[in-house]
Amino acid sequence: MRDDDVRQHSLWRHRYHATMHRTTLMLPEEVRDRLRRLAADRGVSMATLIREAIDEKVDKTRPVPRSLGIGASGSTDTARRTAEERPEPRTWR
Repeated sequence: MRDDDVRQHSLWRHRYHATMHRTTLMLPEEVRDRLRRLAADRGVSMATLIREAIDEKVDKTRPVPRSLGIGASGSTDTARRTAEERPEPRTWR
């Protein structure tokens, strides 16, 4: 490596490790083997593939609105009961 490449790599390693957190995954052997083959075919690390997959999943996931369920009555048949228990219409006069 040239001096510029070494400096660039060192800077990248510092930024990379400063923002990453180590975690452990438990994978079935078959999944691990498939992941290892895919990483080798693409010329990247297994960790890179895992991060890409997680980023993709997180980007597609939308948070559930907090307002859902606020007016929940606890009954699952509210619409049916409302239709059956309609009050008599009142006259306008």
